[in-house]
Amino acid sequence: MALPETPPDRMSFWEHLQELRIRFIRILIAVIASFSLTYAFRFEIWELVQRPLLVAISKQTGQNIDQVSPWAFTSLTEPFFSLMRLSIWTAFVIAIPIVFYQIWAFIKPGLLPHERNYMIPFVGVTSLCFIGGVTFAYVYAFQFLGDVLLGEAMGAGLRANLHIDHYLDLFIGILAMTGVMFELPVLFYFLSRFRILTARKMLKYWRHAAVIIVIISTITTPGDVVVTSIFFSMMLLALYMLSVSVAWLAEPKENRKS
Repeated sequence: MALPETPPDRMSFWEHLQELRIRFIRILIAVIASFSLTYAFRFEIWELVQRPLLVAISKQTGQNIDQVSPWAFTSLTEPFFSLMRLSIWTAFVIAIPIVFYQIWAFIKPGLLPHERNYMIPFVGVTSLCFIGGVTFAYVYAFQFLGDVLLGEAMGAGLRANLHIDHYLDLFIGILAMTGVMFELPVLFYFLSRFRILTARKMLKYWRHAAVIIVIISTITTPGDVVVTSIFFSMMLLALYMLSVSVAWLAEPKENRKS
């Protein structure tokens, strides 16, 4: 499917919409192609997804991990649609480099010639940051939250009898949110590079940023427990302070001296 032949700086509003539609279709094709692979391995993916919880339960109860079986379902369609949703989300993660490339290709015509040279670094770094955030959440964040939340349940003498769809809501929500959070340094890099924001301003208004971070974490954090909101607030604040350093490195030299 060919893009409009009109030069980018002369494209009409409808031609921009046409290009946006084409970029979206390409993203959709990439996700569908990845889904054909992930759905074929849905049971293996599910084994990986449930492992952090099984490890946490094993620690709390002293049972062998192979003996832990906390799952139940009350609807015959629940396992089918839950595994399909997991396969779609995994397909999106696999296709994330193509997603970021299509985003960059859409905004590229509006950039200056020297700014267009950032395409390969942008696609590479943003993809690595998102996948790095998902990996961090899987290996550390979700394991930590599982230990805390299960510790409360076991302390109250409760037995795990969980639904797959509820577990996936929390699991996918935490991994997706962490992946997006890890994009903050990239965002602030470009904001600083294009002279929209400076590290000095970020440090000056860090208290305001902290309040906004707490509000955002409270509203958007998956689950309904305070510990997850606190956890993500601390993670976001740490990423914000890291972004200050990234913004300072990205600033033009003349801005650092002023």
